[in-house]
Amino acid sequence: MSAPTARQIASAVLVRVEKDAAFASAVLDAELARAVQLEARDRAFVTELVYGTLRFRPWLDAQVARHATRGMSGADARTRIEMTLAAYQLFFLSRVPAFAAVNEAVSAVRRVRGVNVGRFANAVLRKLAREAEGMRGAELGVEAAWTSTPEWLRAALSNALGEAGARDFLASSASAPPVCLRVERAEERDAWLGRLRAFAPGASFETGGVSPLAILARGAGDARALPGFKEGAWSIQEEGSQVVALALGARSGEQVLDACAGRGNKAAVLARAVRDAGALDAADSQPDKLDRLGSELARLGLAPRKTYAVDWSVGAGDCDATYDRVLVDAPCSGTGTVRRRPELLTRRGPEDFAQLAALQRAILHRVVDRVRPGGRLLYAVCSVLREEAEDVVDAVLASVTSLKLAPFDAPAALPLAGDNATLRLLPHVHGTDGYFLASLQKKE
Repeated sequence: MSAPTARQIASAVLVRVEKDAAFASAVLDAELARAVQLEARDRAFVTELVYGTLRFRPWLDAQVARHATRGMSGADARTRIEMTLAAYQLFFLSRVPAFAAVNEAVSAVRRVRGVNVGRFANAVLRKLAREAEGMRGAELGVEAAWTSTPEWLRAALSNALGEAGARDFLASSASAPPVCLRVERAEERDAWLGRLRAFAPGASFETGGVSPLAILARGAGDARALPGFKEGAWSIQEEGSQVVALALGARSGEQVLDACAGRGNKAAVLARAVRDAGALDAADSQPDKLDRLGSELARLGLAPRKTYAVDWSVGAGDCDATYDRVLVDAPCSGTGTVRRRPELLTRRGPEDFAQLAALQRAILHRVVDRVRPGGRLLYAVCSVLREEAEDVVDAVLASVTSLKLAPFDAPAALPLAGDNATLRLLPHVHGTDGYFLASLQKKE
């Protein structure tokens, strides 16, 4: 049996995302790890097919349905996915000949559903191919991204960013982002840039735009196979996430808490910042994530002083110390990450935000007690929506009189925020995922 092609792998990923409600990034990583035969450019092609099809899927499905005289409601998942995948190629990938995109899809449908369904797919896709010839262009992608986003979310984004900003945000989220590396020491970034370029001359490596630790990799294949990863010289972390950790402004000698530490990417940045004379503690509601955090920091030659399994929504658990600086990277909708998690657009609803905002407020209310007088608290979410950003901060400030907004004092945040105490990172402005950050201080 021959090895699967790039398109077949993309189709398999999309089937898993639809049938099992799996996250595309996790399934894609697993499939690419098995597909050792694929070259770097084919891996990039798989990624583009998966993310592009998911991001434009409502628009693409509508185009397919217009040419299906009996509709698509009776079609099985595999047939729908093969036809939607072909539609993405027809409208947005001019380097793939139309006849090839149609033939591959029809052959796949025929193999799993038989000749008659194959004839149906062929008739619909050939009509679509003729239509797509005159519709390609950058403007089409902007419109497809906008109309593929649920109306309620378009309204929420427009409320936060203005309609023009919302359109730019969605358009910039339509393509798969680069893999971002985080070097452990900023002064070594240029040296690692040279080493990586020499190791993989066919790939692209560039410095990040907003994090002094970031290297953006494109076409490099499995980043963990690049030199330096096993040695702990760098890690994989999205650039905006790096900025969130750096924006706390942790310094040597300080006592720091990462209150919602997850698997430890931001905790590693904080541990590096305080390691000479300070200490980092890490907390999370899921003990298995704290185990992974310990393993990740150990790979880098770092370690938290203490870890706490804490559900801040109900209490502080055993975490009773006070800290100079506390990071609250709160659970959120993740709408700022749609360029790498496009399936979120169809899995979230407006009802989710009331629950998330209540959780975010509860976490902040309890974590405030862990900040010493005069200490700093950074609230961050990977969302750009007001409901999870300004509205949450305003509600907490109205009820916690010991807390105030204070301009950032971290060198990495100052060029971005200036004298402001809040900051939005946006893909169309900063090249990162979307984040909201608020710099808070406990009154003396």
